Amino acid sequence: MDAALLLLADSRLPAGGHAHSGGLETAAATGVVRDLATLAAFLHGRLATTGLVTAGLAAAACAYAREYAARVRPDAGAGTPSTGASPGDLADWAGLDAEADARTPSPAQRRASRAQGRALLRVARATWPGPVLETLAAASGGPHHPVALGAVVAAAGGAPERAAQIAAYGSVTGPASAAVRLLGLDPLGVHRVLAGLAGRIDAVAEEAAEAVRAGDLPAASAPALDVFAELHQQAELRLFES
Repeated sequence: MDAALLLLADSRLPAGGHAHSGGLETAAATGVVRDLATLAAFLHGRLATTGLVTAGLAAAACAYAREYAARVRPDAGAGTPSTGASPGDLADWAGLDAEADARTPSPAQRRASRAQGRALLRVARATWPGPVLETLAAASGGPHHPVALGAVVAAAGGAPERAAQIAAYGSVTGPASAAVRLLGLDPLGVHRVLAGLAGRIDAVAEEAAEAVRAGDLPAASAPALDVFAELHQQAELRLFES
């Protein structure tokens, strides 16, 4: 993977990812996750559902961003600023954003996803400026996070397969980091759990990218995560935004 893309997978990217637990905070509060074994089960389930969906959306957004950049300026990549080109067709991006909405039934999760999308775009527009990211930034409310992620991967010179891989990876590393902070779990043990998921992360990313190549988008559901998101918003005290 190119070094530029490693930046997007790095938890130190100043895009606010550390403020979101991916449902882990409520899972910990309700006792669903309480040790390394239950964390592993939680992450495995999250990867198979939310991870697959976000990987598919990111891959689709990356593919479209690359196509759009070629139309705007055929000799340039997705991260190259345009010269006199229009800001883009928001209607096309709106269609993909609607697909993300349809796969995010929880209003709380939708808000969190768009907040993360806006935060990622702020970083990316300063790092890899170009017409695709400017188009997304002009969208009302901002794009869902996986849609923004796919576009940013394209702006950084990456392919849809890499966008899917980064999305799948992020779907488990964020909650894993939150588990260390919330439950005081051994960081070495948590990383052992993540290492055990490495093969599944690659497999989920490939499944998502292959679905997009076939003209489809994954639509796995995770009702428990939807419930956790809504309960989290009702909690009087919380450490994470989601």
